[in-house]
This record gives sequence, structure tokens and C-alpha cells, in this order.
Amino acid sequence: MTEKRKTALAALLFISPFFILYAIFGLFPMIFSFYLSFFRWDGLSPMTFTGWRNFELIFTDPVFYSAIKNTFVIGIMGTLPQIIIGILLAFALNSTLIKFRNTFRTFIFLPYITSIVAVAIIFGVVFNNQPFGFANYFLSLFDIDPIRWNQEYWPVKIAIASMVFWRWVGYNTIIFLAGMQSIPKELYEAAKIDGATVSQQIRLITLPMLKPIVMFVVFTATIGSFQLFTEPLIFLGRGLREEGITVVAYLWRDAFVYNSFGTASASAIVLFLIIISMTAINLLITNRLGRSKKVS
Repeated sequence: MTEKRKTALAALLFISPFFILYAIFGLFPMIFSFYLSFFRWDGLSPMTFTGWRNFELIFTDPVFYSAIKNTFVIGIMGTLPQIIIGILLAFALNSTLIKFRNTFRTFIFLPYITSIVAVAIIFGVVFNNQPFGFANYFLSLFDIDPIRWNQEYWPVKIAIASMVFWRWVGYNTIIFLAGMQSIPKELYEAAKIDGATVSQQIRLITLPMLKPIVMFVVFTATIGSFQLFTEPLIFLGRGLREEGITVVAYLWRDAFVYNSFGTASASAIVLFLIIISMTAINLLITNRLGRSKKVS
């Protein structure tokens, strides 16, 4: 065996654990889920081939369409504000006028590393249906009647989107901050000399220079919003009311509450196709923006 071949085998040996683990816990479940979507199975009894029946069942279920709609709505409500606020916070943390910037950067990142279950439980107390709930108590100061946060259409979405916003805004702020620190400071100094206001600096310098970072955040946030699961599950409980159920929560309920792994797998396939479609749209927009930038 030549030395070159030995080096190649040694390299393959070192990287093989990742591919082995990925094949067991990543690739195999995906292939098996696609296979299972054409069968009726409760997890214990023998599988029964049903063809496209599982897809027919989910596409005739109104709750499935509600889950898709909720996923889009909650995703937009939770993602768009965190991008806007994240850019503003990153701009403030990047400013030399702010003292103890490293301390603030640490605090703003803490929600991301906090247990998501703990976050959902805390927000469940905040958005409690009773008058003593924090949100309802605050509204009572303005003579507003208590809101049933986990039962009404928009309050459910507001509560879940608030959890998503609180947990991810710090993460995106740090990403934006890293992008801002790569922008030459001379541009801001020149803008100040020319009399540019803070809003003009953000609009004319920060945002154009951050375009690749913004597209990356939008890309990852879009995928993350379609995988939303823990927040609605903890907040709504195993019942998962139609007002707040997401696609991942829908397929989890089919699999582990109704023991219908076939329809759950079919839902996962549909979700996979939706994510692929949204990813392709994001890439198309990114490529067009990149080409237009080169032309300009």
C-alpha cells in the first residue's frame, strides 16, 4: 500500500464517525419516513401498504391547512420583528457611545442558550388566562378585559411569536453585530462629517453593507420557523388547539398521540417539500440581488 493511499485511508477513518452517525440518525430516518408515508402503521402491528391514502387523509383534514397557515403566520410574526430589532440593537451595541458593551452583548445572548422548555413555561405564566397573569394584569390597568391567550385565534399566535422573538432576537443581534464590525469605520466617520443622522447611517451604510448577512438570517429564520414545535406544545399542552398548532406539532400529534405514523410521515414529506420550495425562493432572491449588485 502506497503512502498516499495510507494517508487517504487515515483521513477517511478520522471523518467516518460523522458520516456513520449521520447515516444512522439523519439519513436513515429520512428514507424510512418517506417509505412509511405509504403505509398504515401504529408502531406495533405489521405495516399495511395504503399507497397515497395517507396524503389524501392529511389533504382532506382542515386542521392540516390550519397548521400550515399558523406556521406561516407565526413565522412572520416572530421573524420579521426580530430582524428589525436585531439590526437596531446591533447598531447600538456597535456604537462607541454605549458603555459596558461586552456586558450587554452577553446579556442579550442569554435567551438563546436558555432552555426552550423553561422559556415556554415562563411565557405560559406571563400569558396566563387568569386575571393575575402578567399580560392580563397589565391590560387591566387600561380597563381591558382578560384575554384567553391559549384559546383565541390571534392571542395564541401573539404569545407563541413572542416566545420565538424573545429567544432568537439576541442570536440574530450577535450575527448582525459581527457583520457590522466588518464595515469600515471610515464610512460612518465620513457620514458624520457630512451631517448624516443615525437613521440615515443605518439606511445608507449599514443596511446595504449588511445585505448578505440579512439574507443569511432570513434564510435560517425561515427554515427555523417551519420547524416550530416546542413552544406551541408547552404553551397549548397535548391538546394542541387548532388556533396555534404548527406543522411539526401536527405530525407529532399524529405519531405520538394518535399512533398514526403513516399520516405523520406524509406530513413530514409535505413539510420537507415546503422547506425546499422556500429555500429555493430565498436562493433565487439572493442570487438576483447579488447579480443586481454586481451590475450596479
